[in-house]
Amino acid sequence: MLIEHAGKRPVIDPSAWVAPDATVCGDVVIAAGARIHHGARLIGEKGGRITIGRNCIVMENAVVRASPKHPCTIDDHCLIGPNAHVVGATLESQVFVATGAAIFHGARLGLGAEVRVHATVHLRTALPPGSTVPIGWVAVGDPARILPSDRHDEIWAVQKPLNFPDWVYGVSRETPDLMRVVTERLSRELGGHSDDIVM
Repeated sequence: MLIEHAGKRPVIDPSAWVAPDATVCGDVVIAAGARIHHGARLIGEKGGRITIGRNCIVMENAVVRASPKHPCTIDDHCLIGPNAHVVGATLESQVFVATGAAIFHGARLGLGAEVRVHATVHLRTALPPGSTVPIGWVAVGDPARILPSDRHDEIWAVQKPLNFPDWVYGVSRETPDLMRVVTERLSRELGGHSDDIVM
């Protein structure tokens, strides 16, 4: 399903293919030879562009999102696995994001990096070219530290100063009723989808 959002329509190269039950919404540019499989969701929120490079594969039920502060660029010859989540990140060419992996806002993955099954690349993390994040492990920081998920205290020591609430939502972590403030803001912003036009 192709959807115009906030006056922006997806632009899809004629040689690309989008499954009939995938969603491509808003400011999304899909290059030649790309394949967007069943159930995938590519959502360019108002002012946020998604760019999908040549011969990229976005597998079933993957989610790719962008916002005004966090555009999302996936360069040529990348593969985004089933149920993976990529939001507001930059992936250089030939990056592999495996099933169930998560890549967060402001992350940068270098040429040929691999993020394996259920691994995470946290916000504002820089993964050098050719790096591998093992199955279930976590990459955090710039330069990235790659740690097993059971080392939460070490991960949090790097992640906390990266300040997810402020970086993503523009709200201080110390804000009283943080989730109320975040969800009310998101409700207003996402409410713009009520004016979307199915193409």
